[in-house]
Amino acid sequence: MTGDAEVAVAVVSAGATVVRAQFGSSLERFDKGGGDFATSADIDAERAMLAVLAELRPGDRVLAEESGRGGGEGSRTWLLDPLCGTLNYAAGMQVVAVNAALREGERMVAAAVADPFGGEVLWTDGEAAWMRTDGDDHPLAPSPVSQLVDLNLDPPFPSAPGFRAVVVAGDPGFAAAFRPRVVSSSLALAWVATGQRAAYVTDGDPRDSVHFAAGIAICEAAGCVVTDVLGEPWGRRSSGLLAAADAETHAALLGLIHACS
Repeated sequence: MTGDAEVAVAVVSAGATVVRAQFGSSLERFDKGGGDFATSADIDAERAMLAVLAELRPGDRVLAEESGRGGGEGSRTWLLDPLCGTLNYAAGMQVVAVNAALREGERMVAAAVADPFGGEVLWTDGEAAWMRTDGDDHPLAPSPVSQLVDLNLDPPFPSAPGFRAVVVAGDPGFAAAFRPRVVSSSLALAWVATGQRAAYVTDGDPRDSVHFAAGIAICEAAGCVVTDVLGEPWGRRSSGLLAAADAETHAALLGLIHACS
């Protein structure tokens, strides 16, 4: 039987194939309210991902970004995000990701994040984290060397006015130590695990989130420090997310967040 990590890779690869194929085409848009929308690529990619799960894991439950809850009646749940970065994609930008994570109890036991245009798949079996390129796997190595910190500035802002990432970006202490980047895609979170980013900060709620689940699982398996923006375990409440390549970077950012709150 195919292992859960390989299933996760197969699921995101199926979604990534659709995302690549439809890039630059005339996309139908479906309004989701609050300025958010899905495209026909989101819908079709999710269908392709669900088809893989229906074949390989028909008994597992599914929580998918566009179609909601479905799947079997088992105790395990797959969290699927077929196109994280829809706004980028619809604007003709290739900074997007396709995400899948498998939750068993309170733990993510497998996850994968595909970069459809970079040809890379980041994945974890819940113990270690790897990057697959052209069929070869390489272990992930987080690093703070870049000093680049991605700040998710997308609404809603559940911790406002106590915390907003944009306030941290404007703090002189932040500018002295780091350089801000704003990608608004789960790739930014995954890049902390690869060493391409020093950290990622968001005010979003990571609990049961198809947007964050796979990236969090990969970061944790790679050895990153992952908490909420208060420095507490990230799953306890909706207090955002802080993922850093190492403890020193995490402590520095946590101090800035506290000072700006």
